[in-house]
This record gives sequence, structure tokens and C-alpha cells, in this order.
Amino acid sequence: MPEEQVKLQGNGYIGLDRMTDAAHELWNQGKGWTVWLVQGDMGAGKTTLIKSLGEVLGVKQRVNSPTFSLVNEYTTASGSRVYHFDFYRLKKEEEAYDMGAEEYFDSGSLCLIEWPERVPTLIPQRYFKVRLALAAGSKPDSRQIFFERHE
Repeated sequence: MPEEQVKLQGNGYIGLDRMTDAAHELWNQGKGWTVWLVQGDMGAGKTTLIKSLGEVLGVKQRVNSPTFSLVNEYTTASGSRVYHFDFYRLKKEEEAYDMGAEEYFDSGSLCLIEWPERVPTLIPQRYFKVRLALAAGSKPDSRQIFFERHE
């Protein structure tokens, strides 16, 4: 399926103050997918978007980046599990295999993955991809957000 853009009112650029609105729209588009790939350059707002998704889902715990632990587990208000991965610090993809990432991805629970390009052979065929692109030039704190469904 082709990439689509999250469009909120205005010019298509989204500041950090509108991430919860963007998270609502993304959840409406991708709630049937359990594996979400969240891509973007450093500082694009990946973790902020995942925090906002946590709000949308009613996550009870504080959502923060699992940069050093690789994965954080959260529980939603309805009792569902959400797994948040950050593979930025992986030196080799085997580290993700060793920590059981494949079992998480196959669990049926929502898996939100930052830096999925570090684990290409672990990504299942069916996933929801979110891409954040920082605005160039004169739009500080603005980004465009795109999504794609892969079956």
C-alpha cells in the first residue's frame, strides 16, 4: 500500500504539541496491526510519538525510551500489553534474537519498534510503518508524519 501522510488542520507539518492528535490519527489507521515500525532521524520525535500513543491507549506507566534496556513493557487501561523497543544501540542483529525479540513480535501484543532498520530479518511481513521527517529550513519543531500498511 502506498505511503500516506497524517494531515491535521493546517499545512501538514506537526509540532510536538500536536503529537497526541497525530497519535490518535495513526491509531485509527493502524489499530489492526500489532507490529509498528517507527522510523525517523535522531530527534524527529519517535519517542514522543510513542509516549502520545501510550496516552491514546491508556497506558498506566510512564512511557520512556528503552535505549539501554532495549524493551519496556507497559499495560493499557484495558489490561493489554504494549512492548516498546529501541534498537539504536544494537551492535549486531543477533542481540535482538538473543533477547527474544521474535517472540515478542509474534505474541499478538502491540510492539512499537524504534530503529527497526537495525533488525531487518526480524521484521514480520505484516507491519504498520510510521515515518517521521523533520521539516527543513524555516519550520522549527515541525515534522511530517507518514504511514504505510504492509500485508
